[in-house]
Amino acid sequence: MSFDQEWATARSAAGLPVGMRLDQAPGGQGGGNADLGVDQDKLGAIGSAAYALHGRLVKDGNHARTQTTEAATGLKTNGFRTGAAMAEVHETWSSQLGTLLDACANISNHLDYSAASHAKEEEDIRAALAASKINEYLK
Repeated sequence: MSFDQEWATARSAAGLPVGMRLDQAPGGQGGGNADLGVDQDKLGAIGSAAYALHGRLVKDGNHARTQTTEAATGLKTNGFRTGAAMAEVHETWSSQLGTLLDACANISNHLDYSAASHAKEEEDIRAALAASKINEYLK
């Protein structure tokens, strides 16, 4: 049995009209039975939180940088082993702070991009479907 014959048999057995339908959640919001739902408000809130955290980390994460460096240098200069340990802790803190800042910036930027990208893709799909429907009438 060919695919077309099998498909015709399946359609008639189902007893339902078969056609293409584009599902869309009410009001353009995610949810329902959609496979992929993007809630712009939630993305925006997460992106804003990541942006705010980034701003606070830039300010608060570095507030003791100068004093810590000076203390570590002073302790090392005077022969205290704690100076080297303090310098190592400071380097580790700076490295981890940089990683966290990069992650916050990446989250914020990616969510902004994702929201815009999904909106553009949705419009492109709508336009393509509308154009394909028009082409059917022109034939």
